[in-house]
Amino acid sequence: MVGLGVILSAPLEKQLHAGPGPGANIQLRSEIEPWQDPEWQRLWLAVESRPWRSLALIPAGDGASLDFTLMVAITLSRTGMVHLGTPIQVADATQVPLNQLTAFSNEVRRCTSTGQRLLVALPPTSRSAVTASIAQNVDAAVLCVLAKKMSSGDAKRTLKAVGAQRFLGSAIFHPHQLPTAP
Repeated sequence: MVGLGVILSAPLEKQLHAGPGPGANIQLRSEIEPWQDPEWQRLWLAVESRPWRSLALIPAGDGASLDFTLMVAITLSRTGMVHLGTPIQVADATQVPLNQLTAFSNEVRRCTSTGQRLLVALPPTSRSAVTASIAQNVDAAVLCVLAKKMSSGDAKRTLKAVGAQRFLGSAIFHPHQLPTAP
């Protein structure tokens, strides 16, 4: 597996903004948007360095919320759209049951055959029988590791289940770097 060389480790910055006039209270402005963060931009450029139309984002194992890869996919999609100036679709496959696998796979093929790019958010292989199948039917995958929450043993099992050759590499995330669902 080729490493992407990206570890999201810098905390999202908070900027201070002083109100008008002397003695004004100092207030925290909103955090910068994740897709504006250089670490997310580096991750985007790393995955963009190899050609793909569909890219699976797979948790290394258990230890994160079910929407972990969905939040990664949404942020990465926004980062990519800013870079390319074109839409990048996100498919939430975190709860696709076996009886919907064929329909989901057909929809992925339909999207990518029309030239759209698609990020597919998947659950851990330990929680879903269809994760490996979906990951094997897209162009490439990224192993998403939540620092201090996922084990290397789980990551190795995920690589084996999907096939190490399918992965562009891995990215390590820290909980404070992930946006929360709206």
